[in-house]
Amino acid sequence: MEQEPLRPRALLSVWDKRDIVPFAQGLVELGFDVLSTGGTARTLREAGLTVQDVSEATGHPEIFDGRVKSLHPAIHGPLLARLEREDDATHLRELGYPPIQVVAVNLYPFAEAAVKDPPLPEGDLLEMIDIGGPTLVRASAKNHRNVLIVVRPERYADVLEALKEADGPEGVGMPLRQALALEAFQQTSGYDTAIATTLQRRWVGAPESVEAVEEQAARLPAAMRVAATQREVLRYGENAHQAAALFIDPGAEGHASTLVGATVEGGKAMSYNNYADADACLRLCRSLSTNEWPEAPHACVIVKHANPCGAALGATQDDAFRQALASDPESAFGSIIAFNTPVTLATAEAIGDLFVEVVMAPSYDEDARDHLRSKANRRLLTIDSPGNRFLPLERTLVRKPIEGGWLMQTEEPPRLDVKDLATVTQRQMDEADAASMRFAARVCEQVKSNAIVMVQGLATVGIGPGQTSRVEAVRIAGRRAGERAKDCVLASDAFFPFPDGVEQAAAAGARLIVQPGGSIRDEQVIEAADALGVAMVFTGRRLFRH
Repeated sequence: MEQEPLRPRALLSVWDKRDIVPFAQGLVELGFDVLSTGGTARTLREAGLTVQDVSEATGHPEIFDGRVKSLHPAIHGPLLARLEREDDATHLRELGYPPIQVVAVNLYPFAEAAVKDPPLPEGDLLEMIDIGGPTLVRASAKNHRNVLIVVRPERYADVLEALKEADGPEGVGMPLRQALALEAFQQTSGYDTAIATTLQRRWVGAPESVEAVEEQAARLPAAMRVAATQREVLRYGENAHQAAALFIDPGAEGHASTLVGATVEGGKAMSYNNYADADACLRLCRSLSTNEWPEAPHACVIVKHANPCGAALGATQDDAFRQALASDPESAFGSIIAFNTPVTLATAEAIGDLFVEVVMAPSYDEDARDHLRSKANRRLLTIDSPGNRFLPLERTLVRKPIEGGWLMQTEEPPRLDVKDLATVTQRQMDEADAASMRFAARVCEQVKSNAIVMVQGLATVGIGPGQTSRVEAVRIAGRRAGERAKDCVLASDAFFPFPDGVEQAAAAGARLIVQPGGSIRDEQVIEAADALGVAMVFTGRRLFRH
């Protein structure tokens, strides 16, 4: 006698319970029995739905406070049974396990827990590592021919519609099944990456000493795992013919202290170039947001095409802006500006009608916000920061794609201690130059190589970025500085290979050159500086940025 077909089942076990009730109601209306766990089961019962607990289906109670509940053949047998094979279908029926043909699972929010401030104790963080959830997701995705796996609430409506049109789960087409399975594998991949990256940072971290390159190398991860989720498709890439999208690292979504988590007001949506330039601008502004210059706590950075065209520290914010703008007012047209402290009305009025793509700050005085937003296409980004001041830039790991692989390195702002530096010329560095020298090095490190930065006090007056010739970078910086180059402090990101760069610097007006040294022609370069009456300091630290 032919047996009646077993009713299909849906397994619902979600941390994010958005829209789970209407999804479950829709499945019940389509003839599904609902199987569930813990909090999800309670939510569905409170909505009046009949739900079978997983422990009832397995015949085994949840153990260890729910640590083990779904890891059982009564669950994973139906998930992994290849129903298109007669022997699998027969075996499943003999076991008395009805098929599970829809699974909705999303995972404990480990990535969000990993970025909590203050950090979670290690034991609490480890409890946020989901075990049963990823196993359910992977098993269902592997057997997507027979199981529809849904990991995002946004997909519930698609699945219900497909089930209705197909008159049952068996008729749902392969394109949707594959799309859902791919999303599932992407989720578990990103989840594992977030765990590995977080524990690498917690358990290994970064070395204390900037000198210990071998120690730093030993702390680089043995495997690099990259996982990010697409948040939005951008209008286009660097150029109109290029497609582009913004992807978010695990845990960064909604994290307001990051660039991608910033609140955006006004103007069009951020573009690919806006984000790229904003990242460069924010990085330098953070690099200058330290206590090294207590007399000038306000930082302003102006960036155009990923290079600083002006940077300054000031006793007041509007003074810092005016000095940064004076460095290269022509290039500042269409730029991005970052302030490390709340924007005041005085600063907003100083910006005036200048065409600025983006302004970034930890916050804005209300009247300053109103004034800045009076320009229709100007975007304001608020990047939440403790104490209403940007956090300093710390050592981090950065990666860069190349064809067939990746490069990874440690990166941190340069820290120059005067007592460790060698003045190599007859003319000595004045003690008063120490602050200017440290400031110049911080800016120079963020300028594309070959880079030359001229400063007066704590403000740039000329920047020569991204040149294939160092002497040409000096010429550009000197031309932009003009008369303000007289008696300036000049920083170079790498050594001068020939005396001509020093000669050009002296002709522009530099009285102190700060450079790494290390050229085979160092003696010739020093002799040229002595002949021109220029002081020169060797730092021993190159600052290339490619």
